Amino acid sequence: MSDLRRANRRLWNEWSDDFQAIWRSGTDEGELPPAPSPFADDAPGGPQPGILDSVEGQAYVELGCGGGQGSVGTAELGADPVVGVDFAGDQLQYARELREEYGVDAQFVQGDVTDLPLPDDRFDVASSEAAFQMVPDLDTALGEAHRVLREGGVFVLSVPHPLNEALEAESGTVGGDYLDPGPREITIDEEYDEVLRTFDRSIADLHGALLDAGFAVRRLIEHQRHAVEANEPEETDLPEVLWRVPQSVRFWAVAR
Repeated sequence: MSDLRRANRRLWNEWSDDFQAIWRSGTDEGELPPAPSPFADDAPGGPQPGILDSVEGQAYVELGCGGGQGSVGTAELGADPVVGVDFAGDQLQYARELREEYGVDAQFVQGDVTDLPLPDDRFDVASSEAAFQMVPDLDTALGEAHRVLREGGVFVLSVPHPLNEALEAESGTVGGDYLDPGPREITIDEEYDEVLRTFDRSIADLHGALLDAGFAVRRLIEHQRHAVEANEPEETDLPEVLWRVPQSVRFWAVAR
């Protein structure tokens, strides 16, 4: 593991309690915290039946699972077995708690997405949500994703949209450089010892890296914020410019 990855892992272990508290902050007493699956009907871009009919009965792995929300949500949809991998042990403690809250069967393993502690050709489906932008060696991470998938396996890769990341939201201007992949440093909170280091790769670079790793990209989705479906931008506290660009980009790819 690189020094940058170790620094990001230290941050996530330190940030984990606060991050998960925010994630659960909208949960009323007696309700389950959110556990969205990338394969649910309300996932960004919706399901893709032409690529994957259903995750029911499919062996699934979440790469960079954090608090396990995607793993638990996909287990709820019937995937079996379900495995979540993350490098931050404190995040995995929350993942195991969430598993028990939902009463689903999922295994959580500590490991890095560039060196997965998993056998070859083990899974039918894999996904990663907002994790690969923190990986310096994207080619190795995608190679590992390909390695653990069976031929014809489906990989859904989602990262923050690089154009969204380049915006200075308050001024409505482009403050970053779309063509500069980084690393970029983000201060989460002054009280933390580390900053978050990310890589804002262009859509072309992400697409090309998937092809080079042996994937056939079947669908590319650039989606706006979920709330745009229910709220008018002027009725929110978010800067108006954020409604004019995609929030994230999602690739549906198949292992060749």
